[in-house]
Amino acid sequence: MAKLPDFEGMAIFAKVVEIRSFAGAAAELKLSKATVSKAVSRIEARLGARLINRSSRRFALTDAGRQLAERAAHILAVGEAAEETALAQATAPRGLVRLAAPMSFGVLHIAPLMPEFLATYPEVSVDLHLSDARVDLFGEGFDAAIRIAAVLPDSSLVARRICAINRYLVGSPIYLNKHGRPRHPLHLAQHRCIDYSYAMTAEAWHFTKEEKSAAVRPSGPLRVNNGDAMMPALIAGIGVGILPEFILRDALAAGRLEILLPDWSLPSGAAYWVTPPGGPRPKRIEVLADYLVGKLAHPKRVPLAGGLSPTRKATRRKSRPV
Repeated sequence: MAKLPDFEGMAIFAKVVEIRSFAGAAAELKLSKATVSKAVSRIEARLGARLINRSSRRFALTDAGRQLAERAAHILAVGEAAEETALAQATAPRGLVRLAAPMSFGVLHIAPLMPEFLATYPEVSVDLHLSDARVDLFGEGFDAAIRIAAVLPDSSLVARRICAINRYLVGSPIYLNKHGRPRHPLHLAQHRCIDYSYAMTAEAWHFTKEEKSAAVRPSGPLRVNNGDAMMPALIAGIGVGILPEFILRDALAAGRLEILLPDWSLPSGAAYWVTPPGGPRPKRIEVLADYLVGKLAHPKRVPLAGGLSPTRKATRRKSRPV
């Protein structure tokens, strides 16, 4: 495999030619004179030709040096321009952010916020990828993701909590009139359950009440990989299921669905802004994170049927490794 060009040596040579002095180039580049001299000697050894006739009295390029000088200057200029562009994107909100988010949460809460964000930051663009499947931030090249979980698994990712996500076991009046109302979580073993493929917890449904706990493995006629896809079956009375409040809100308020086992709690969850680890992030990513957290940390709540209203308060926390 061919060696890469010695770009550093070329850039140092170009600076020496520009200033016409080894000492002057060393001072401007904040390098030692010996380092500058070795870099030029390294290029000469690689090319097999002397580039500069060294003398205490005069600075003179050889024919080979003159031929290389213009191209080396171009390499230096391109490198400086690339670095300036990268620095500008890192300190000013500019460029593309690739963001992954769950489908229903993204449609209901992220997409409606995009017009205002893009109007506020006109030099930022967003590639919003919506899917309930968990994406590989590293492998798929995403800058950030929004993940909903009861507990985030340990990983090298860095997480910032956005808001609480409350979940409820629900059923429709049609279903309850036909099959009755469960009085204990273990009664769900005799009920038709609609399950969500990407649930916050394992395949069993876990409930707690004071110091008591119960778990049941759901069984029923339907399993889906998107929360909104459960709604028609739930409302039609096909079965009971567990969904987050932001999907259930309208149906609960309208009485099309009812909260079941209200004295029992499901594991609480939250939405998180998740990013790969590493040094300072480009400004475009930071401003999008701050914007979404600011808008979603205290979402509006709608009173639910039966006087129930989710009141768990969302809190804002600093980013932490997960």
